[in-house]
Parts: sequence; C-alpha cells; structure tokens
Amino acid sequence: MSTTTAARGRPRQRNPLVTVADVIRRQPKPVRVLLGALGILLLYLLPLINPPLISPSQSDFGAVLFNVSTYVLVALGLNIVLGYAGLLDLGYVGFYAIGAYTVGVLGSLHAHVPLLLLLPLGALVATVSGILLGAPTLRVRGDYLAIVTLGFGEIIRLTAVNLQWVGAAAGISNIPRPPSIVIFKLPHVSWSGFVATIDLENTTSFIKFGVLDQIPYYWLALTVIFIILAGEKRLVQSRVGRAWEATREDEDAAELMGVPTFKFKLLAFSCGAFIGGLSGGLFATRQAFINPESFPLLLSILFLAAVVVGGAGNRWGVIVGAIIVSYLPEIFRPFAEYRVLVFGILLIVLANFRPQGLLPPKRTVRARQADEELEELEEGAAHV
Repeated sequence: MSTTTAARGRPRQRNPLVTVADVIRRQPKPVRVLLGALGILLLYLLPLINPPLISPSQSDFGAVLFNVSTYVLVALGLNIVLGYAGLLDLGYVGFYAIGAYTVGVLGSLHAHVPLLLLLPLGALVATVSGILLGAPTLRVRGDYLAIVTLGFGEIIRLTAVNLQWVGAAAGISNIPRPPSIVIFKLPHVSWSGFVATIDLENTTSFIKFGVLDQIPYYWLALTVIFIILAGEKRLVQSRVGRAWEATREDEDAAELMGVPTFKFKLLAFSCGAFIGGLSGGLFATRQAFINPESFPLLLSILFLAAVVVGGAGNRWGVIVGAIIVSYLPEIFRPFAEYRVLVFGILLIVLANFRPQGLLPPKRTVRARQADEELEELEEGAAHV
C-alpha cells in the first residue's frame, strides 16, 4: 500500500481544542441556567464594578458601555440582513438615523409624545422605510444592492442637512429622556491597584436618567438587547430562518424549491430596519441632541465591520465583533493619532488568518471541513 493510500485510509484528526461554550453545554440544565443568570447579573453590575483592567481611564465607563450596547444592537439587526439573508447593506446607518430623527421630531421639535411611545414609533417608521426601500431594490443582487443601499444612507443624511422641518444642519435639541423612577441607590466599587472597596459616596440611582450618570442608559440598552436576542433566536429557528438560509446559500435553487425568496428578503430587510431604528432612538434619548453629523457614512462601515469581524450569521460572533469595533477605540484613546492605524492592521490580520470572522457559524466551519476533505480525496485519487 502506498503512502498516499495509507493516508487516505486514516481517519481525519479533529481539532482537540475545547471552547468555554462546549464546556458549558455539557453541564446539566440547572447549572447552565445558574451560569447564565450569573453572567447576566455581572453584565448589569459591570459599570458599578468598574474593573481596572478593562475600564478606559480617560472615559466614563457607563457611557462607553452604552456606546458598545448600541453597536451590539445594530450588529444584531444587520446580522439578520447580511448574515442570515445574505443581503449586503452598506447604508444601514440610514435606518439608525431615521429612528433617531423620529424620536427627535415627535418628542421635541414638532410634538411632545411620551418616550415610551417614541421608541416603538421610531422603530416602526424605520421598518416602513425598510419596506419602501426594499420593495423596488431587493430584486437586484450583490454589488448593485450594495450601491443602492449606500445611496440610501447618504440620501437620508443629505435630507437631514437640507430639510428645515427636521432641523436641517442645526439639528434637534431637548430630546426627551426616559422617565426616571428612583427606587434605591447602588454604590460603586473603588479600586486602589487591585484592591477593591465599596464607595458609599459614589452611587447610581435605580433608575434615574440624568446627564451626569450614564449607567441607567446602559441598563436600558442591555435590556433591549436581551429582548431582541430572545425574539431573533425564535425567528431564526423557525421556518423563516430556514428560508433565509436557503436564500443566502442559493437563491435560484431556493426559488425552484418553492421558497418565495423576495418575500423573505423583504422580511429580513424590515426586521433589520426595525432593530436599527430602535437603536437609533436609544442613541437620541441618551444624546438629547442630534444633527446630520451624528450619522456619517463611516458608521455604516463600522456596523458592517462588526458583523464581518465577529462572523456573519453567528449572533454571538457579531456581538463579539461589535464589542471589538466599538471598544478598541476607547482602549487606544491615549494613542488617538494611531488608533485608526492599529484598527486597520488588526483587520488585515483577521482577513488573512480568519476570513470567516472570529466566531463563524457552525455551518461555515462544517462546510470548510467538507471542502478540505474533498480536496484531500481528490489529491489522493490523482496520485493513485
């Protein structure tokens, strides 16, 4: 027997690396539930703990965490469009801006609608705009769709600059904040090196949405993220998710199998627009002031980078990608002149060594392994 034949006869060695997620999945259900509850509690307490190794020294940690949360929320919405349905959207910042301007216009500029109604209204208006944009444009694919959505993002920004009814270049101020309900106060943790003490003088009111303390805004955004995650998981595991996957892998084959691909693409577009508008509304309430410069084209690129870096199609991957894209600039803030360069170098390294993203979906990993096995079999057959 030749060496090639013997190699073909040996079973393929699997990667022995065991991830933390694999270890958690092997635990009994009560243990998994307890670990999940502790993890969620830790996320809520994170700005109060203010860990010295991960907290940027020159920034308000609560404000940084809120910014990260908005990126995570936007990445989850864009992941539905790009990761699940396979639609390249380069103008996602347009939906983000529509949600923010809806909250600003109806909450301050031309009306005084309560904020509890404003956020759903902003998401609803963004959803309708997604349907109006997608209905005529989702019949094109690939690069053409990317160009159309890129133009949509710029059209929204330029409209905001020139339309006096939405404040034009001056923007909108005095956007209402969420209603405050002060129930109790939570003390912060103070650090002296690696020694922690409870600081009873530095507290955060639960829940008071003010100007100086940004932590309640982070709690609000984190709660919305958990709600979106629960709804997105059920949607992806349903018939709709299977239709999106079929459309992404091969749209023509999906059509031949009876899948109404246009309807499901439009549904993905509208779901992504809903989450984008909701995130924009949260951003507007925290800022209390918005103008067209708050929604540059660069934001669309960063949103897309978050999904691609994390792994399009994997909800946990895009969360990691959003954290990296939004949190790294805060870490490198002392090197403000070089942080864009560092971020670009990291993207180049990732593109070469992890082109599927940091946490690609399992189906992508299985497909890549199947391709490698097929190539090995073909090479072995060629040498026989």
